[in-house]
Amino acid sequence: MAKLQDIVSFLDEYLDAKNVKDNSWNGLQVEGGSEITKVMCAVDAGMEAFKKAAELGANMVVVHHGMFWKGVDPRYIGYTKKRIDFLVKHGISLYASHLPLDKHLESGNNVQLLKLLDLKVEQEFCTYEGEVISVIGRSKKTKTIEEIQSVLEKELGATCKVLPFGKKEISTIAICSGGGANYAFLGEAIEKGVDLYLTGDSTEMYHLAKDVGINIVFAGHHATETVGVKALADVIEDKFGIDTVFVDIPTGL
Repeated sequence: MAKLQDIVSFLDEYLDAKNVKDNSWNGLQVEGGSEITKVMCAVDAGMEAFKKAAELGANMVVVHHGMFWKGVDPRYIGYTKKRIDFLVKHGISLYASHLPLDKHLESGNNVQLLKLLDLKVEQEFCTYEGEVISVIGRSKKTKTIEEIQSVLEKELGATCKVLPFGKKEISTIAICSGGGANYAFLGEAIEKGVDLYLTGDSTEMYHLAKDVGINIVFAGHHATETVGVKALADVIEDKFGIDTVFVDIPTGL
């Protein structure tokens, strides 16, 4: 058992939650009971995750995509009321970490993807709203795009879309988990001369990738953001000695 406030204070400091500019309201979003006996980690906040937490006897849920976002109607009505009422009824607290978890250099989605592919961090990559949120990694041993795809599909349960227009032997990869399929991030990857750009969402980058000669792997928004909350689950369990479980609720996206 651990105090809710102790877990929240630790996560706020560990993730630097209050100092990262973001459109998510990072940190504690719904306060349940003061004593935590089990934590469930998941990618997304939603009734499916909350019901799973209740089934498992978890009284704290830690997610990457929380309930509250800047610019979204925050009123206690409709689906928001339904969600909050469920959490309160079951004494479940909700904690969210969006960009702080993407960019974290130990448990972050992007660093964890590099580790999955056995790469070492080489330099910073991908600036969003003034925040550097990702990294470029280098492998000691070159890999083929088929080998990279195989690892991602096996370890993430992903269905990758691949644009194999770059080098056959890959040693440098720029990563931006989740919604990194935009031309600014791809342009930075091209500028920095990487062999492959790995992101989540897919978009129409076929001709640019082909004309430039760069490999791109789209591994799914959801799948590429499972690795951070998995790593964070281990951190919480090690720190507080309480039962912590990651539950995957695939979205197909």
